[in-house]
Amino acid sequence: MDWRDQGIVLAVRRHGENAAIVEVFTPSRGRHAGVVRGGTSRKMTPVLQPGAQVDLAWRARLEDHLGHFTVEPVRSRATALSDRMSLAGLNAVCALLSFCLPEREAHQPLYRRTETLLDLLGDDDLWPLAYLRWELALLEEVGYGLDLSACAVTGAREGLAFVSPRTGRAVTRAGAGEYVDRLLPLPPVLLGAGEAPDSEIAEAFRVTGHFLSERLAPELGSRPLPDARQRYVDLFARRLRQGGGVPG
Repeated sequence: MDWRDQGIVLAVRRHGENAAIVEVFTPSRGRHAGVVRGGTSRKMTPVLQPGAQVDLAWRARLEDHLGHFTVEPVRSRATALSDRMSLAGLNAVCALLSFCLPEREAHQPLYRRTETLLDLLGDDDLWPLAYLRWELALLEEVGYGLDLSACAVTGAREGLAFVSPRTGRAVTRAGAGEYVDRLLPLPPVLLGAGEAPDSEIAEAFRVTGHFLSERLAPELGSRPLPDARQRYVDLFARRLRQGGGVPG
């Protein structure tokens, strides 16, 4: 059994004396792991960095075996490693993909979005909103997408102000009624309205974070949502409090 594809490195862990088990995200094979011989060598360590774009050849005797990767570099995103915010964002993306996606299941639209998002690393003006849109796409891909097209109670398409924490559907103030205190605020950025100020993006992270941690994670077993996601959100909130300066 063998195949060839490009992919994004998600995680690397040592295996034996000098090999590594590498987890990648590919367009046609989804999240996939394999052994790289010499993966911890001086030559391969710079190639096998989370977020790196690589060309992959996978081979195994049977399809359900772990198998072996032959890896060639395509594009490094090592510049993210020198910037705290970029590194936190990169780690959040890789950790969430590794946590949320089933093994060996293709998610081509999400792969393309991920590739585009990672190419924006280092652009502090564009990246937070792009990352928020990516989290929404991830939730959609795994079956927990938000439906913000109309009020779940009244059917109105105007005046949407809240999100149901259970269903992910929008609700107007009139539709909220006595349950208003149980609903999540709906920032306009999630409706694609306005200029998407950082304060609204931070508020929107609380909405997507709820569905990632309280709805999706429990369905995947007893593991909590990766800390990497919250680290990025916390750094973004700290930058916002400091008036836009990147935290040191």
